[in-house]
Amino acid sequence: MSDNSNSQQSASQDVLYDLDARGVATITLNRPEVHNAFDDKIIALLTRLFKQVARDEKARVLVLQSNGKSFCAGADLNWMKRMVNYSYEENVADANALAQMLHTLYTLPKPTIAKIQGAAFGGAVGLVSCCDIAIASRLSKFCLSEVKLGLIPATISPYVIDALGDRVARRYFMTAEVFSARRARRLGLVSEAVTEEELDSTVSFLVSQIISNGPEAVTAAKQLVFDVKDQELDDELMEKTSLRIATTRVSAEGQEGLTAFLEKRRPAWRDQS
Repeated sequence: MSDNSNSQQSASQDVLYDLDARGVATITLNRPEVHNAFDDKIIALLTRLFKQVARDEKARVLVLQSNGKSFCAGADLNWMKRMVNYSYEENVADANALAQMLHTLYTLPKPTIAKIQGAAFGGAVGLVSCCDIAIASRLSKFCLSEVKLGLIPATISPYVIDALGDRVARRYFMTAEVFSARRARRLGLVSEAVTEEELDSTVSFLVSQIISNGPEAVTAAKQLVFDVKDQELDDELMEKTSLRIATTRVSAEGQEGLTAFLEKRRPAWRDQS
């Protein structure tokens, strides 16, 4: 996803990080031998990297992807073996770490795109649900598999319910059915289901669309959705949204965008490098 001629690479072999000259940040799960399953160490590393992307003014968009046949198989088997002997307090701390990682991704102020191939099971569905856009290969499979182990998808539930709606979530939480990328598209879990050959180009197209837009406007537009959804449509909300657009219009970026449109030229957005 990136121009490696001018990039920054992370030292971790399990999770790779790259930021290219365009401002495209790419986080790659790199444990194909275990289908990119995650454990407490991976969760901590992802949390750190998500926070790094959020802080970095050079980062314009984040692509979350994986190497190998599977996007992510959810919890790592060895981690699950350790969980069996955890105390209640250790389980609470463990779950809180996962919850914080998911929340950091969900609230990240930059656009986030999940690029999915193969299996996305358990907690992986949470990762997908936290991203703004999810593009899946048509060969991908999804499953909320927790109840098969006598568990529940608790920490991922706010994000999955937000993506699927509560009634659909009830079905898949309780049945642990495996469902296809096409169905995931119909349910709203993924934005598009494309052929394997189209996966890279589809994500690249979306990235190019995003980075051609005003960076401050993109961040503000994402926050607008969080602030407006589930709010009552009343005079207070209308006043707040009116103030938002007025503030944006008089901002330096808004002025540049409007002027460029009227002058029929490309806008010169603030240099992010």
